[in-house]
Amino acid sequence: MKLGLNLSFAIKRWLGGEAMARIVKEELGFDTVQFTWDLVDPWWPTDQRDPIAREYAEVFRNAGITIESTFGGLASYTYNHLLAPTPELRALGKEHLKRAIDMTSQMGVKAAGMPFGSFSTADANNPARREKIYKEAVAAYLDLTRHAKARGLERLYVEPVPLATEFPSSATDALRLMTDLNAESAVPVRLMVDWGHALFTPLFGDEADMDYWMETCGDYIGAFHIQQSDGLLDRHWNFTHDGVITPERLSEFWKRNKLTDQTYFLEIIYPFEETDEDVLADMKASVALLRQAV
Repeated sequence: MKLGLNLSFAIKRWLGGEAMARIVKEELGFDTVQFTWDLVDPWWPTDQRDPIAREYAEVFRNAGITIESTFGGLASYTYNHLLAPTPELRALGKEHLKRAIDMTSQMGVKAAGMPFGSFSTADANNPARREKIYKEAVAAYLDLTRHAKARGLERLYVEPVPLATEFPSSATDALRLMTDLNAESAVPVRLMVDWGHALFTPLFGDEADMDYWMETCGDYIGAFHIQQSDGLLDRHWNFTHDGVITPERLSEFWKRNKLTDQTYFLEIIYPFEETDEDVLADMKASVALLRQAV
């Protein structure tokens, strides 16, 4: 398995390139990461934002750590973005990703991504409104692929999410979006499939199955988020917890599907009240379990 580390575990804790690189490389032994926008907000004024983002990237490169992509985090996920109910909110969602692409370019990183967006409850339950907003969102995203290419990015990612009011949530939704986007996109658009999302049984039932996802849209899956889950909520637990996703299951899936180029990004979100010492100890224990299963 090719293991990488989403930096979500570290938000509000080990800030700055030097502190983060030490934790990533020396304490946890990773050389591939996914940078979360929770560390540097794309909406910050560019004159202040870009030097901070570049400092992370430069220190990571000097430490031998590759930032494979940047990705939206908890703060970004709060908003409806491209599927919001009003044109003004959808325009702000487009601007959000545009700024993130600009920041990613400043870091010298070649890929960026986030969930596509979320309908309001009223729009989600209105098929005509839902389709109209979806088509506008696809057009907006295609414009962003052109912006990404102009800024030197080579790929964009969309993360499916486990809510019926969001898009894409199901594997068939994901396939539709990938087909619609990649028919005209300026750079490839791929899926960042989170195991905990895909195995969300209350929404997907019998289709809460990673094999089903591979059969349906596997050609478009560029990378994965991995987490421990009970299949009932989007837990983002570490593998020191019991649940339905074990390191052995991840390893077996990787080998059976002959995966080579994708990365399993460990994406763990801790309560802010957890002590730094407990978080780091738990991360080390979980990483050891994952590496034993490789």
